[in-house]
Amino acid sequence: MTDRSTEAGGPLAIESLRRRYLERGELPERGVATPVLRSWERCLRLGLDLGERARPSNTTRGDLMVARERNAELLNHAGGVMEHLYEQIRASGSMVLLADASGLILHGIGDPAFVDRASRVALQPGASWSECQRGTNAIGATLIERAPVEVFGAEHYLECNGVLTCSAAPILDCRGELLGALDISGDHRNHQPHTLGLARMGVRLVERRMFESEHARHAIFAFHARPEGVGGLQEGLLAVDADGEIVAADRQARMLLGVERSHALRLGAFGNLFRSSFGTVIGRTARDPGALIELELRSGARVYARVRVSVAWHVGLQAAHPAASRVARAAPDPSRSARARVTLETLATGDAGLQFALDRCARIIGRNIPVLIQGESGSGKELLARACHNSGPRADGPFVAVNCAAIPETLIESELFGYVGGAFTGARKEGAIGRIQQAHGGTLFLDEIGDMPLAMQARLLRVLQERCVQPVGAAEPVAVDIALLCATHRVLSESVKAGRFREDLYYRVNGLTAQLPPLRARSDLGVLVRRLIDGSRHHPEPVRIAVAPETMAILDAYAWPGNIRQLQNVLEVALALLDEDEDCILPGHLPEEVVQGADDAPVERQVTRAPVAAPAAALARGRGRRPKDIDDATIRAALERFDGNLSAAARHLGVARNTLYRRMGCDF
Repeated sequence: MTDRSTEAGGPLAIESLRRRYLERGELPERGVATPVLRSWERCLRLGLDLGERARPSNTTRGDLMVARERNAELLNHAGGVMEHLYEQIRASGSMVLLADASGLILHGIGDPAFVDRASRVALQPGASWSECQRGTNAIGATLIERAPVEVFGAEHYLECNGVLTCSAAPILDCRGELLGALDISGDHRNHQPHTLGLARMGVRLVERRMFESEHARHAIFAFHARPEGVGGLQEGLLAVDADGEIVAADRQARMLLGVERSHALRLGAFGNLFRSSFGTVIGRTARDPGALIELELRSGARVYARVRVSVAWHVGLQAAHPAASRVARAAPDPSRSARARVTLETLATGDAGLQFALDRCARIIGRNIPVLIQGESGSGKELLARACHNSGPRADGPFVAVNCAAIPETLIESELFGYVGGAFTGARKEGAIGRIQQAHGGTLFLDEIGDMPLAMQARLLRVLQERCVQPVGAAEPVAVDIALLCATHRVLSESVKAGRFREDLYYRVNGLTAQLPPLRARSDLGVLVRRLIDGSRHHPEPVRIAVAPETMAILDAYAWPGNIRQLQNVLEVALALLDEDEDCILPGHLPEEVVQGADDAPVERQVTRAPVAAPAAALARGRGRRPKDIDDATIRAALERFDGNLSAAARHLGVARNTLYRRMGCDF
């Protein structure tokens, strides 16, 4: 892949290379990636016009609805990943897009200003970005190449698309079939070198979720050649049925095992691949759920694995082997999500502002009073909503979450209210149940309700007044029994004054306001850090990872504009950067923006933080010590003491390994 940061000439040079190649057949020796050159050649053969203007999308609402329903599973698993990716690029003038295997954009989320600009070149849901329609572009090229592709500025074949920089990666199922593409697009002037890596990471997350969903009735073996690799994005996944037959391997597993896709389906019995029997491994899992198991392959290589099983697995095991199922049922289900178990009580961490909100919610749960959760992005609004649901009498009913800001305006009506067969061109003949009906008997959570279009606000108001919903095209309404929870990062009272939110709906959804404090105003940072570390999939069991005092001081001083979501991302990165022999998070494991942000923060904080637990040795070696205060003799002595082991020396000195590298390079 071409390194944009070191390219000579920039966009004008690329445009010149493109024109010389297309008009005179001069092949660029450098400056353009091979997949882009192949795409130019295909577009040339198609006879596409370089100067063609952006075509408006000719896809109808019905066409888009049919495409979304056809790809419902992909959308379901990709939606949350797209929101996670967007949090990484928020306010950078970018958007995240999901396309199906034909190049039709199914869903998009991004910064409003860029979304508006992108719509001028039809980069929006409902538009096809196949190569034959839009020329060289990341979505179209990655679907043909079946590999990650980045297309920068003037590398786009059509000149009208030169304002974009796009990074896309293909999404494949466990059989290697192409499902679609995940793309991150932005202004070509704001190109970031890590964007393609983010797109690839997002695809890996989507593929994992789809694999685990498809094989919910099987045991999932997550494995890697190194123990710290288990639980990370580089682990491979095997699905094994109750008879011990390997029924599927994801592409990471195939790579780790060195087998082709065509051979993966013929891996056969578990014992054909591993020296340990399937029954032995399952028995150990039953006794010690979540244990990291060392396994030897028939080839002699060793891997580390963790087994995840679901309730559906136990049902299948009981049917196949009734005796074995008694052992398996004795163990708790390690696959059950912690999120599903969250309650108002488990959310309590000692912060007074949070506790005030939790106490107010606890008093009205089950009383048919709507709750409006307000707070900044990333402050935990959905988590509080799930806690309210799980703490009330509807806990056994459905919890249906709808992000009002993430659904295209043209589809939100049918998404919320459903439709009958033939309601519009392209509608499924059997119709579809809307999200409100899906929540019948449980809780409907409308996230970012402040972004709901005014027309939909009127229809929602009618639902709340009459307690019934009328699907699009239906003659009769359908009664619904729902508890309502809403959330927004906006100040709805101000939106009402500005005419962006209906006043009558505001009073309907605002039965009780629960205000979540931003992380910078909370006093429980230490408790949150401990919980997030212990709950991370990157946390190596059974080691207890400590946080050095100077690291905690940085976390304490930082303003956390992204709140808890940002804190979780920062800690995940820090855990991933730990070496095998490291058990303490040091400042060097934190992103530079957090360290720099803490340096720029005011000396006095407005809240008193609760301390995070750390081993006494870590406290002793870190207290009051800064990297610049450590002299060369001390560093040399530490290196001699630990026989040149940089990680051990860094832990002893309470600094990051990178600090020692720099000091050794500059001073020794």
